[in-house]
Amino acid sequence: MRPKNLSKHIIKILSEKKAEDILLIDVRRVLSPYISYFVIATATSETHSRALIDEIKQKLKKKGIKTSHIEGYLYGHWILMDYIDVVVHIFLPEERKYYGLEDLWGDMPTYRFS
Repeated sequence: MRPKNLSKHIIKILSEKKAEDILLIDVRRVLSPYISYFVIATATSETHSRALIDEIKQKLKKKGIKTSHIEGYLYGHWILMDYIDVVVHIFLPEERKYYGLEDLWGDMPTYRFS
């Protein structure tokens, strides 16, 4: 699946599972050929953040797409899911505000979905 389609599919899954403040950041200009997009979303709890990751992993696995790496799953405050071209960041609200990834990448094209 092409990176743009993969990111759209991930956004749809996050939306269906009630993730909040979903962002797509196009980082191709500075990180290509390594990473094309960041998908960032907020979860309402640690349990919710793990459920979001589990849902993405399960639905994409059914399509033959496997994640290369997941970090932060145990604690659930900031979970990173790496699909090589697309990197998913699921935050709790406090961590998202503290780390400010959207500010760090603020000069990149950004699209808001919820």
